[in-house]
Amino acid sequence: MSSDTSNENGPDLAQGVPVESFVEAGMLAGHVGDAAVMIARVGDEFLAIDAACTHYHGPLAEGLIVGDTVRCPWHHACFSLRTGEAVRAPALSPVACWSTAVRGDKVFVLQKLTPAASSVSVPGGAPQKIVIVGGGAAGFAAAERLRRLGYAGSLTMLSEDAAPPVDRPNLSKDYLAGTAPEEWLPLRDDAFYADERIDLRLNAGVVRLDTAAKEVELANGSKLPYDRLLLATGAEPVRLPIPGMDLPHVHTLRSLADSRAIIARAEHARRVVVIGASFIGLEAAASLRTRGLEVHVVAPDRRPMERVLGPEMGDFVRQLHEEHGVVFHLENTVSAIDAQHVTFKSGGRVEADLVVVGAGVRPRLTLAERAGLAIDRGVTVDAYLQTSVPGIFAAGDIARWPDPHSGASIRAEHWVVAQRQGQTAAMNLIGGQEKFDAVPFFWSQHYDVPINYVGHAESWDELSVDGSIAGRDCVVRYKRDGRVLAVASIYRDVDSLRAELEMERDAC
Repeated sequence: MSSDTSNENGPDLAQGVPVESFVEAGMLAGHVGDAAVMIARVGDEFLAIDAACTHYHGPLAEGLIVGDTVRCPWHHACFSLRTGEAVRAPALSPVACWSTAVRGDKVFVLQKLTPAASSVSVPGGAPQKIVIVGGGAAGFAAAERLRRLGYAGSLTMLSEDAAPPVDRPNLSKDYLAGTAPEEWLPLRDDAFYADERIDLRLNAGVVRLDTAAKEVELANGSKLPYDRLLLATGAEPVRLPIPGMDLPHVHTLRSLADSRAIIARAEHARRVVVIGASFIGLEAAASLRTRGLEVHVVAPDRRPMERVLGPEMGDFVRQLHEEHGVVFHLENTVSAIDAQHVTFKSGGRVEADLVVVGAGVRPRLTLAERAGLAIDRGVTVDAYLQTSVPGIFAAGDIARWPDPHSGASIRAEHWVVAQRQGQTAAMNLIGGQEKFDAVPFFWSQHYDVPINYVGHAESWDELSVDGSIAGRDCVVRYKRDGRVLAVASIYRDVDSLRAELEMERDAC
């Protein structure tokens, strides 16, 4: 996604705009020279920051002011209007702040301010050595925030991946579709890790946690001591127990290497079969249709995504993909794959020179299980993300935490959740007492249609629709016993932000 925030949009804020242009919590985007800037009114104050979110350049002035912060309408990042700090993922970089002045009946933006130093101090008694196991969203967000907080101790990040941490959502969306260049993918360049003294070790498999000795044993036989440890091993794609899964044209999609391999195969392929109507599977289907491939989707579901989004949204998603030429084979499964065909359990078969398996993922729990950590369909953590072993925290796809919004213990495989948990874990690794109470959020992209989802509803007894799903302008509320557990939306960005805020304020 991108947003045109050039200096041709909006008024010249250096020339001033009428105070009466603003309601009490209003925003106005404009420019100062070549810079896109926005003014936000907070009570009687006028605060100015850069107008574009540092995540995917979403238009902040179209978002929501909450206290003295602004939330991005696209993917719910949050920035301080006073310091510019990115206070909530998925944005990790700050925006610039600008000085303002009220003269007569106008407010003027004057000049860009020098970034303020962090006001957060590292608690006394912080550990000397922190080890993070995992190089995904949670692990990176924790390492980045630790250094942003001012933690100066030893910080090691162990990743089994061959590539530094990347923007994983892009691997099934714009990058796979060919509309995002590879240079957009790294969360930070190589210099970041050296500058921030983060010892990032790639291709570093961990085989054992010795919780008594406080050591991590690596696949190469070396051992690494720690004072505190974050377990963020993530999830791995489900590999189906069917003949042909190991053929060279059959791929799962999780890593940068996976996405590159699919792209390379797609350059010479004509027809792809996507196994599974999961979010990843259907995002891959949309991306490969964008590349011009014939796409077939086979799944046991009656409707795609019905379990998460309900029947009406499921029908919409199917129709959207069919409008773009995708052929569905629903209420069916694959019994075998060979070099030229995919065979269905129903007896039919389809030619395919590329197969993408999007049948879901499973949390990687082996290390935690062998270390004796409490397990309940995930690694059990408390409100501070600490496991049953003091000094060991868990975040991301493996963590099952007490969710204050649903009142249940939940686990979620969402990029933004993993990032926000990593950020909370960072504070607690150094002795803080920060509860993880963020409302789960994810977004999914299908062609030009974004679906935002806040909350967590494993089941519901009432589903209400405001607007038109078919018209791509709606808010869908998932309720149980009259209480809203989750909200899905299409092109209702501010409504999605408001739903998130309402859930925060209505926590159990």
